[in-house]
Amino acid sequence: MNDRLVYVVILNWNGWADTLECLESVFRSNYHNYRVIVCDNNSHDGSVAKIVSWADGLLNVYVGANNKLRSLSWPPVVKPIKCQLIVNNLQTEHVSEYNKDLKLTIIKTGGNLGFAGGNNVGIRYAEKAGDNDFIWLLNNDAVSACDSLTMLVKTMEDNPSAGICGSTLVYYSDPDKVQVAGGVNYNKWLGIGRKLCAMQSIDLLISNRCAVSDMSYVEGASMFVSKEFVKKIGLLNEEYFLYFEEIDWAVRSRGQFGLVYSRNSIVYHKEGASIGSSCNQAIKSNKAEFFFMKSRIIFTRKYYPAALLTVYFSMCLALLNRLRRRQWSKIFVILSIFCGAKEYGCCYMDADNGSKKTMVNGELQ
Repeated sequence: MNDRLVYVVILNWNGWADTLECLESVFRSNYHNYRVIVCDNNSHDGSVAKIVSWADGLLNVYVGANNKLRSLSWPPVVKPIKCQLIVNNLQTEHVSEYNKDLKLTIIKTGGNLGFAGGNNVGIRYAEKAGDNDFIWLLNNDAVSACDSLTMLVKTMEDNPSAGICGSTLVYYSDPDKVQVAGGVNYNKWLGIGRKLCAMQSIDLLISNRCAVSDMSYVEGASMFVSKEFVKKIGLLNEEYFLYFEEIDWAVRSRGQFGLVYSRNSIVYHKEGASIGSSCNQAIKSNKAEFFFMKSRIIFTRKYYPAALLTVYFSMCLALLNRLRRRQWSKIFVILSIFCGAKEYGCCYMDADNGSKKTMVNGELQ
């Protein structure tokens, strides 16, 4: 099994501390035939320099002594880790040489390309290298168990018709509780999903078959895809800046590839550390709200136009719920979407101080 080469693609945006903890866990994997690609989406917190310093052994991740998951990323793995830095390279096909002896490649994407665009830079690099069997898209705010990658490879080898495999995502802050078992069951008429087995005890997790039968798509925090899948279905859809990339991929692959769930591939997820995309509406950021609502409409219009009316009705119910909670900034976000606001130049009220700001490529100006 260890002869199957895996490229692990990790997207970073202003989250170097989380990324270092993620990298420490990945480099502890008991599956040894892998290479890691970190794609940096134009961070302005010095992320790239921090990640390079970590690889050189000059910077360690901080994990509290009382952290239940400390052993997954501490003590530090042996350094230095040889790496290469590709600067400002939006189109990785222009890279002339692929150093296949290096375990770590860092690519500056040259802009904030969103989830799909940033991950696609890493996928393109892996595809151009030409030697990959699988690609693992792993969120930077996730920490993987040492056998998580091994379990993903095994599950895909046991299910050759599958194109995407999901992990058991567990709450980083509550490692006894399941965040999602592999993926999500999607209601096209409301434009919302139900995370499978959410909040169940990890010891009582349902079987693989039950999860797969209800799964509309694999949760994006850990998506393991085959080389054949990417070759036939293509890259992530960059129409979405954030959200709905995973289900778009799944819908495009229907009839060609199946979905599968690796129950024993455990990944601990902090959930939305970069942009505040929590399921808890009380703490969900305006940015997350905007892109979720926007992508919801794009996806529905593209694949289920007959459901647009009911999806808009569902959004109206969400608007009333925000009114009930007096979440004025989120109300402004939803109304701006109803008025046809785009990702670029979307104005809304900042939740912290009530001042108007402008969103450009997902960044507040």
